[in-house]
Amino acid sequence: MILLASTSTVRAALLKEFGVNFIQKNVNFNEDALDTKNPKTFVYQAAIGKYKVAFENFGLDLALLVADTVVSVNGEIQRKPKDIFEARNFLEAQNGSNLDILTATIYKTEKIELIDISCTYFQLREFDPKDLDRYLDSSDWREKAGGVMVEGFHKSYIKSQIGLRSAAMGLSVEKILPFLETI
Repeated sequence: MILLASTSTVRAALLKEFGVNFIQKNVNFNEDALDTKNPKTFVYQAAIGKYKVAFENFGLDLALLVADTVVSVNGEIQRKPKDIFEARNFLEAQNGSNLDILTATIYKTEKIELIDISCTYFQLREFDPKDLDRYLDSSDWREKAGGVMVEGFHKSYIKSQIGLRSAAMGLSVEKILPFLETI
């Protein structure tokens, strides 16, 4: 059994998909306090910050799992959109472009500490404007880095992909699986 220190329904669904037993608890970390424009540095610092808060609150009675995800388009960070206007701006920047989705994952037990930063690269086709409007109206983009939903809206626009689907969805599950048996 592990403790997923995240409220993400997508991360929880990924763990279930891979048959991982877990409980889920919220961890409050202020990502706005981070002062970096480098996507890799940002995602790493956010994951470390979340880990420190989770460790202080929950300890290591259970294996601890935290993650953070950020989208990068042309080197520019796209975090969770604050509103529909920011979501539209993010999606317009992604339209027909290349994007990187970076996920930092930290898995810690009494015996093991794994820190992984994975990147999944996508080349996207042009979005259909009506489809884009429907997606924005649906609010499915909320609580998703860059408003990206590779398992939903973005799926039909992916021209090519390099990297793990799970990492693009917010948790590099395949990276932690080999270590779960050692708990």
